[in-house]
Amino acid sequence: MASSAAGCVVIVGSGVIGRSWAMLFASGGFQVKLYDIEQQQIRNALENIRKEMKLLEQAGSLKGSLSVEEQLSLISGCPNIQEAVEGAMHIQECVPEDLELKKKIFAQLDSIIDDRVILSSSTSCLMPSKLFAGLVHVKQCIVAHPVNPPYYIPLVELVPHPETAPTTVDRTHALMKKIGQCPMRVQKEVAGFVLNRLQYAIISEAWRLVEEGIVSPSDLDLVMSEGLGMRYAFIGPLETMHLNAEGMLSYCDRYSEGMKHVLQTFGPIPEFSRATAEKVNQDMCMKVPDDPEHLAARRQWRDECLMRLAKLKSQVQPQ
Repeated sequence: MASSAAGCVVIVGSGVIGRSWAMLFASGGFQVKLYDIEQQQIRNALENIRKEMKLLEQAGSLKGSLSVEEQLSLISGCPNIQEAVEGAMHIQECVPEDLELKKKIFAQLDSIIDDRVILSSSTSCLMPSKLFAGLVHVKQCIVAHPVNPPYYIPLVELVPHPETAPTTVDRTHALMKKIGQCPMRVQKEVAGFVLNRLQYAIISEAWRLVEEGIVSPSDLDLVMSEGLGMRYAFIGPLETMHLNAEGMLSYCDRYSEGMKHVLQTFGPIPEFSRATAEKVNQDMCMKVPDDPEHLAARRQWRDECLMRLAKLKSQVQPQ
């Protein structure tokens, strides 16, 4: 277990992502301080974390080597930001996706931290050059973007500011590995980072195919869940190419002309029109009605599936 001498981790914001980060850091044996502006929000978050970790223990899916009570004892709330950051080695910001709000938080943190603590944001799309602009401790700033839900999906995108020190990236990478996440380095910032650029490319073509009447929304989803997604759960698109021929060079020799021909038929960025949105919604609601109860139940089912997949992957990963 990490001792308090090694510092603690501070989570700023106690929403869904903040709570997930708190659970992950506690699973790695780190002391966690959960900061929010209202004491009641902190109390609610701690109660939510306790319930969720008890359920994880019952399902045999609790991460880390510590018991649920040991992990819970590492997480505490703190309504005073100055007190919260005392002794911190890593601060993970998890407030709503609002540039001005996040900049305000980072300016506040910048004025009270030392030269050793890492300032990290969970943002999914805000550029580090805008987020950390003008900060004194900019070399200690980085984006560590998790994938929702972070407890079950391990990927974390590490995106540096142009002035972020290499040691900041290395330290954050090592910390993410220590808590069982799978960090990847984005070499330089780009809109949407990497995960959302790939996700939006898929959404864009999926939308066009449905809008043009080529496939129904439910059949479109089958292409991913029963096709591409099956192998993408274990290997990425580039390794898929490598394995689908006698290596990458062979694949490009064989298929690049055909790929270019198909890619040239792709249309412009969709408008995501209301008419198509209603058509897709109708199909989706036949599977999962869009009231809060049905959506929550389906999310829970999704998380249980991800939990089982994570277990399977841990058993089959090549050493």
